Amino acid sequence: MTVALVLVLVVVGSILFHILSPWWWTPLASNWGYIDDTIIITFWITGAVFTAVVLFMAWCVLRYRHREGVRAAYQPENKKLETWLTIGTAVGVAAMLAPGLYVWAHFITVPDGAAEVEVVGQQWQWNFRLPGEDGKLGRSDARLVSFENPLGIDPDDPAGQDDLVIEAADLHLPVDKPVKMVLRSIDVLHDFYVPEFRAKMDMVPGMVTYFWLTPTRTGTFEILCAELCGVSHGFMRGTLMVDTEQDYRAWLQGQSTFAQLSGSRQTGMVEEAGQ
Repeated sequence: MTVALVLVLVVVGSILFHILSPWWWTPLASNWGYIDDTIIITFWITGAVFTAVVLFMAWCVLRYRHREGVRAAYQPENKKLETWLTIGTAVGVAAMLAPGLYVWAHFITVPDGAAEVEVVGQQWQWNFRLPGEDGKLGRSDARLVSFENPLGIDPDDPAGQDDLVIEAADLHLPVDKPVKMVLRSIDVLHDFYVPEFRAKMDMVPGMVTYFWLTPTRTGTFEILCAELCGVSHGFMRGTLMVDTEQDYRAWLQGQSTFAQLSGSRQTGMVEEAGQ
């Protein structure tokens, strides 16, 4: 009786904790409300299974407890029960996978006209690159990464000369405009994550990954690394600001291009050599 009661209390306590605890996310700030819906569906399904299994265990403990003169019956197989368990499990797994696959298809299908922003992760800071006046990003190669060229931009590609480079500084995005986030890492695994956007993606060395989003409200949001990347992983944070169109344009005017940064660094190296 005690064991059965404890199992019932575990179910009741879990449900009350789920309802009463402040576990919900930060306010949504992008178009990816689908992510919240998918997680809630998963909670409902797994919660129902958890409740059913634990209550069934409590019933079994109570129903088949030791009683004088009663012997257990050995039943090694039950085809009917196995069939229903297999069907029920398949339906439950499909119910959890289907919404995720639907959302994933939208997550990686970038709408026409979306702007591109490149995010480059390195231990332990965030760097960014935006297209210049030509509207496209130039080529990059990890083998070109150096102190003078931390993003590995190809200096021989004319399309990269006007790219805007933001090193270890705040990233700005315009509100209500779709953006394709192109993700690269130049050392180890990282993961670009802004909790309010509900969008994250692993950054794998030697690969280019991506997702897209549309910021839906202005504000300042924290960028986190959601993949253990070394001893200072917890300090790999950045700031993303969503601006009105006017403020975003003003911010763009204050950014330096790859050509400008390269020229200033070369000049500095010449001056140091002369000294």
